[in-house]
Amino acid sequence: MKYNQNFKISQITDNTLVIGVDIAKKKHYARAFDYRGIELDKVFTFKATSSGFESFIQWSEDIAKRHGKKKITVGIEPTGHYWYTFGQAVMDKGLMLVQVNPYHVKRSKELDDNTPSKSDYKDPKTIAFLVKDGRYQIPYMPEGKYADLRKANNLREEWVQKIIIVKNKITRWLDIHFPEFLNVFSSWEGKTALMTLEKIALPEEIAQQTAKQILCLWRQEVKRGVGIKKAEKLLIEAKSSVGIREGAQIAEYEIKLLIREYMEIRKVLDDIESVLEKTVLTIPGADHFLEIKGVGIKTVAGFFAEVGDIRRFTSAKQIIKLAGLNLRQNSSGQHKGKTTITKRGRSRLRAMLFRAILPITATNEVFNKLHHYNISQKEKPMKKMQSLISLCCRLIRIVYSLITKGQRFDPERLLKDIHRNHEVPVAA
Repeated sequence: MKYNQNFKISQITDNTLVIGVDIAKKKHYARAFDYRGIELDKVFTFKATSSGFESFIQWSEDIAKRHGKKKITVGIEPTGHYWYTFGQAVMDKGLMLVQVNPYHVKRSKELDDNTPSKSDYKDPKTIAFLVKDGRYQIPYMPEGKYADLRKANNLREEWVQKIIIVKNKITRWLDIHFPEFLNVFSSWEGKTALMTLEKIALPEEIAQQTAKQILCLWRQEVKRGVGIKKAEKLLIEAKSSVGIREGAQIAEYEIKLLIREYMEIRKVLDDIESVLEKTVLTIPGADHFLEIKGVGIKTVAGFFAEVGDIRRFTSAKQIIKLAGLNLRQNSSGQHKGKTTITKRGRSRLRAMLFRAILPITATNEVFNKLHHYNISQKEKPMKKMQSLISLCCRLIRIVYSLITKGQRFDPERLLKDIHRNHEVPVAA
């Protein structure tokens, strides 16, 4: 949800105990203050264990009782994944948990002692002071199907990175030992190409075969799509290969290991994507999102994994800001700086939207017309990149309306915007 600065400040009253906690892997540090910034107790350290969390809760409640505080607000600086367990423990006890921006902590830590030094005793105070001044955000912890979806999508991203690494290694191996291989096969990921690399990868091994022998090898698993001409072409390329021949024995062992690893990762990735697809179809409104031509199941899964329950937002602008696609302008006096997007917020959401808008613009007639309109309008035509960013924001607004209002995607309604004479903000 969206909280403006005045609302955030109004949540910190004279009845509020503000606690800043510096999160680490094994031990956390906490300091307690009132709404004016007066410290109410000594620095408290506790371990990242259930007993440590219980001691923190007890310490907080004791201070609140001694000083007549009715509300406890705990502020943290999100440090990797270490805050998850502590945050859950705090919220389970009914305390208000808020987060401060690590960038703000870094910039404001010099206000007290005029030094950029960092310590476990200093940071909790900086965090608490940012909270009392209303410079915080309330973290969103996805629950139920949204938590499952985020976990599944994160898992998929990890395994995608793994398969990319293996693909690069196989491509490197081919460049060194058999650079002509892709003159025969359009991709080494095809079934026939993988079988060849697994059985007879080295050019000198292939050169010892006949075209019929190679074809017989392929026909063991591939019945259609390969013939004697492809086998003859592979034979020709192998005999004239410029690949490195030294260390052939280990090179052959290496490619077999890489192919085995690729096949195993591919299988795991297919399983994860199957689970992801089943999970995303349980999300309310996902079916409406998929009705947009060019939008695939991975795009929908990535969107909801990052955004969570879209109904918690009061406007599409908040999601645009969450993705870091909102505009900023650098200007001072008579100087007018370039307008760009902020790139703050969830970088994975922003990257996913941009990757998605490219095929959508190419295959969806409505988005294609909007794109051409943006770059060819008479007044203030956009550059291609600016138009794509604008369409990313448009996609967010469409999805928000589809889900929150229960509407179906209407291409004709979207095309009416082309004929309206209005000024569109431009982002670089």
